[in-house]
Amino acid sequence: MSLECNPLSEVYRDPWLLAVHKPAGLLVHRSPIDKHETEFALQYARAMNGGEHVYPVHRLDRPTSGLLVFARDPGTASILGKTLMAGQVSKTYLAMVRGWLPEQGLIDHPLRDEPEDRRRKGESQPEREARTRYRRLATTEIPVEIEGHSTSRYSLVELCPETGRKHQLRRHMKHISHPIIGDANHGRGRHNRYFAERFGQGRLMLAATALDFPHPITGESLHLQASPEPSFLQVLSVFQT
Repeated sequence: MSLECNPLSEVYRDPWLLAVHKPAGLLVHRSPIDKHETEFALQYARAMNGGEHVYPVHRLDRPTSGLLVFARDPGTASILGKTLMAGQVSKTYLAMVRGWLPEQGLIDHPLRDEPEDRRRKGESQPEREARTRYRRLATTEIPVEIEGHSTSRYSLVELCPETGRKHQLRRHMKHISHPIIGDANHGRGRHNRYFAERFGQGRLMLAATALDFPHPITGESLHLQASPEPSFLQVLSVFQT
């Protein structure tokens, strides 16, 4: 796979790790949900690694953009996987949500597992603890009627998951009635349509912007950052009005 049209951009590289920015809309790897998809971040990361295998140690949902870390060998992948399981990896996301949130808070709300295979959707699934901390960064109110009010309010928030459940951030924000803009499954259709029409494209307003963890080999604290992509920043222009 050619590097010339590679949608990934390199954020960090050393002999053991490769960190990239993944654009919204790209799957990390093959999934039973999207059987016909042929392009994956895993393939593009391998191209960036000189054609050598890379090993994903965490995931980002297809519509979520941002930081994605690959190990460059199986041993490093194993160590980093254990670091994740031990809760020693801090993840930070930016999100734009409907309404004005409190300045900060903790969402402590258990979530049921969501199976990858849709054929198992009707089966009973275990419920697991799930916690997300949030911090409000900015608010805006635009003179547009969307749900019966003369104006519409939004918040820009920093989200820090303390657990790693599937779609945790999207489900937690829906739970507190501040769904993420552009979330087709857990959001509000009228708001999603407004922003898709206003900016000429719809996207999930969720971006992974920072990762902090001990380096799997050296043990040193590693802080990785990636700015949101242009399509995300374009929608954030509503906070400048």
